[in-house]
Amino acid sequence: MVEAHEAVLGWEQGSPGRARKLLEAWFGSSLGPTQLDTAKLLVSELVTNALVHGEGEITFRSGLDDDELFVEVIDEGAGFEVPVARRRLGGSGGWGLQLVASEASRWGVVGGTTHVWFALERT
Repeated sequence: MVEAHEAVLGWEQGSPGRARKLLEAWFGSSLGPTQLDTAKLLVSELVTNALVHGEGEITFRSGLDDDELFVEVIDEGAGFEVPVARRRLGGSGGWGLQLVASEASRWGVVGGTTHVWFALERT
């Protein structure tokens, strides 16, 4: 059985925090504390990226089944390509997707859009 939720986030500085609170309200009792903390960190990164680089409405979707937590963040921007080069140490910004890549079980971008997702396998 899949438990799924969706929310539209405002184009405001507090949206990453709102996404974290929603994720905790929706799945806090179903995920372990470490996994919930990781999920909140990653969703915060994706929503922050949408605010900094995207435009329009931000949609936050998440679902949980027996195997994994799946999260999507979508805005109405023109899209982007996943950067290939690694950032230099000491540089500011640009670390969000690398953090998602290192902590998520899987992640991706839907074909040149601003629809970014990640999955965390349940432990």
